[in-house]
Amino acid sequence: MSRNAVPQHVAILGGGPIGLDAALAAADRGWPFTVYEAAPTVGWAVREWGHVRMFTPWDMNVSPRMRAHLEAAGGAVPSGSAYPTGTQFADVLLDQVAALPALAGRIELGARVEGLGREGLLKHEEIATDIRGQTPFRLLLSQADGTERIAHADLVLDCTGSYGNPNVLGDGGIPAIGERALADRITRKLPDLDRERDEWAGRTILLVGAGKSAQTAGRDLASLVQAAPSTRVIWAVRSPEPDWGVVVDDPLPQRQELVDVAERLAAGEVPGLEVRAGVAVEALAARGGGVAVTLRDASGAEEIVVERVLALTGYVGDASLYRQLQVHECYATGAPMQLSAALLGSAAGDCLQQTSHGVDVLRSPEPNFFILGMKSYGRNSQFLLRIGYDQVDEVAAAYAA
Repeated sequence: MSRNAVPQHVAILGGGPIGLDAALAAADRGWPFTVYEAAPTVGWAVREWGHVRMFTPWDMNVSPRMRAHLEAAGGAVPSGSAYPTGTQFADVLLDQVAALPALAGRIELGARVEGLGREGLLKHEEIATDIRGQTPFRLLLSQADGTERIAHADLVLDCTGSYGNPNVLGDGGIPAIGERALADRITRKLPDLDRERDEWAGRTILLVGAGKSAQTAGRDLASLVQAAPSTRVIWAVRSPEPDWGVVVDDPLPQRQELVDVAERLAAGEVPGLEVRAGVAVEALAARGGGVAVTLRDASGAEEIVVERVLALTGYVGDASLYRQLQVHECYATGAPMQLSAALLGSAAGDCLQQTSHGVDVLRSPEPNFFILGMKSYGRNSQFLLRIGYDQVDEVAAAYAA
């Protein structure tokens, strides 16, 4: 397919909010499309942190396209200033969108995209030629029962996000000694301490990370320590002087609350929860029923023995999916180069100040391939859903007849 021609088939990777919005955009234009979602349900990543309340209200999380389709179908459109949990967002909005007539038969659940390339071409071939753009994409799909098949498309939108690809614990962004061997002993998602209380109460817990997920866990673990005083938490933070991502006069109260709690915990407000700043995880080893963790700071190394390890060190999109495509990635953020340059430059700042930057910034050297949504931001954490919805608008407009 030549650049900006009307696509004959669109492959949308990921059934989260951006993928579903992209599917509606394709439906609006009459383009044949398929949404490939690896999980058995849409919104899988959102449901993984379903007990957590979002920073942004309903009015910021429902795309105009979703609203229009739901209203036309007579559905209930969530709106207002209430802050939904992840479960509410998925159940009330995403499930309803996925059930719209416009998407009927277009969403393949349990279909994981294992690899993506060009039919008959390798990464280094037909660089910047018309031939590459006219050659169909080839997608290897695996099903839950292990069967595999090939699908084709001439426009691919990667909306797979980053949640399922967590960063590791070790210093320098590489695994700590013993981390891979003890992978099954490390929790890498936010626990629901209301439902999982017995698995955490009374334990010695190592929490690693300083971002919003780690701050949320710190807040919840502090409540657990107070309710079950035999619980002990060591919170290891890489920065010697963490600022906790403070935003002056933050208009998002849910986010400001986490900063306030983290600062109080760092000041020692809750006995039994200790924040250790300027610490790196050097090594992990099995020790009886627990895990011996070596922590290193400027004064040396210390071994502690814990029963639970909670690693919330952030997530980054899986670039291996398109390793055979000509994608120009930023050497610092891992995001598409032109968008990353915009985000690191004049557009840097809080997420509420972000705007989308047009389809040309989203383009990569690979014709008719786009990374949209949270994954497009790489290691930049300032993504908002409305940015992803705007990205969908920009790509769809570029291919309009």
